[in-house]
Amino acid sequence: MGKHFWASSGHVLLEHDASGGLLLTDEYLKAYLARKELIPPEDACAAEKALHARLLADPRTPVTPAELASLADEDARENWTFMVAFRDRLVAAPTLEAAYVGLTRDGWKGVPPLFMLQMAHVILRNALDACDDPFVVRAAECFYRSQRVTVQDGTILLADSDIVEMHEEERHASPLLAMMGEAVARKLDVLKPANAEGYWQRSDAFDMVLDLGGEPSGRAALARALAIWITHLHGVEVSVEPLERIEDADWRWFVGLDADATRIGNAVWSGKAVPPELMSRVIGLFRLAFGPGAPVSEAARGKPVYLIMAMTEDRHLRLKPHNLVTGLPLLGAN
Repeated sequence: MGKHFWASSGHVLLEHDASGGLLLTDEYLKAYLARKELIPPEDACAAEKALHARLLADPRTPVTPAELASLADEDARENWTFMVAFRDRLVAAPTLEAAYVGLTRDGWKGVPPLFMLQMAHVILRNALDACDDPFVVRAAECFYRSQRVTVQDGTILLADSDIVEMHEEERHASPLLAMMGEAVARKLDVLKPANAEGYWQRSDAFDMVLDLGGEPSGRAALARALAIWITHLHGVEVSVEPLERIEDADWRWFVGLDADATRIGNAVWSGKAVPPELMSRVIGLFRLAFGPGAPVSEAARGKPVYLIMAMTEDRHLRLKPHNLVTGLPLLGAN
């Protein structure tokens, strides 16, 4: 059994099928119903309060369009329409993993991005259950939490965006800290071999910084997290290794791990000139190879797949792990 981490994912509320996939439970659905967006306020109409109470008693009970239309508040109607549609997709799927793949292939129709990030969180928790490497688990946080990127002296530091924002608010509240002007990421603990075991006790705080530049284990850890995610969702063995540059004149396939990386990759693929400023946003390159027997499409068979990762103009990293559901050259993946 692996370490205890990411209790906030809600994985303890779920069960497993014979293959290790996550099985939906009423307890997990009730946790969604307890979200502040869904708890009716004091001035909510009687219909909304009744709907919430009925779902808390039986979270799988059918909800008709007429019931949703009867809710007096427009925002409440929208929230409940999203929630019920999402609930119905989870209930209909054999596992949460299957639901995530199905929703991704359908383009997330009617599903808020936050729900997809929460699904990635709990599915990753399941996929990493036996992992005892804190670098890999910290790297996997990037799949569902935005990161603030600090680049300095050949080092690329990834710090959780929400944590950085919290520290910046504290700094602005203090004239002394504001005058110092030091990068907030450098005030947080950078994950290193010397403090790595401490990660497990603070995994839900999301307050440890991942070093992708000066610490080789950071890049290798992200590569391993990518491989685990792909294997868990597709059921195929893959190896992923970090690269300094792509030196393949005949590269056949790439996947952008975020919106900016996809834009850059498409431009290079099309032979267009990429402005240096845009190219400088690339902070990660990886080479993926499929194991024997993987159902790879003819276009990429026997060739590596390159994964590109880039930060935004305002130095954030927002990975899109769902791109590895539909973007890989696997038969039936699209």
